[in-house]
Amino acid sequence: MNGMIQTRVTRQRTVILEELRKLTCHPTADELCDIVRRRLPHISLGTVYRNLDHLAEEGIVLRLDMAGKSKRYDGNIQPHQHVCCIYCGRVADVYPSNGQKASIEGVEAPGFSRIVDARIEFDGVCDECAARLAQTMPGNIKLRSNLADSHSDM
Repeated sequence: MNGMIQTRVTRQRTVILEELRKLTCHPTADELCDIVRRRLPHISLGTVYRNLDHLAEEGIVLRLDMAGKSKRYDGNIQPHQHVCCIYCGRVADVYPSNGQKASIEGVEAPGFSRIVDARIEFDGVCDECAARLAQTMPGNIKLRSNLADSHSDM
């Protein structure tokens, strides 16, 4: 052995990864557990959490720690960002037009010797929420940025 820790690939881990990679909805561990239980009825939520954490630490999946929200997971590790609906919390992928990750070139911060990575998270309104809002408040969809602007005069 060359000093690297070997991790056993279990059926549970394989099924969790397969099911996550089928999804584009960025599920929470609870949501993914419900899906995995269709194939492995006796798997525990704790097992799903442990395996997702392991897969994230290995860089096989992404753990989305979106501000103020439950952790979500993404089986797509290609360079991309995420948009979160400000009304329902739905998360979707956003691909940069140039196919590259957010650049950290030239970014500096006082008290930090270097910046090592960047994540961009967008807020938006999903189509379903926009349609629902249009029915309940025609022509009057208020977004957080509009609300913040209206309070900046105070």
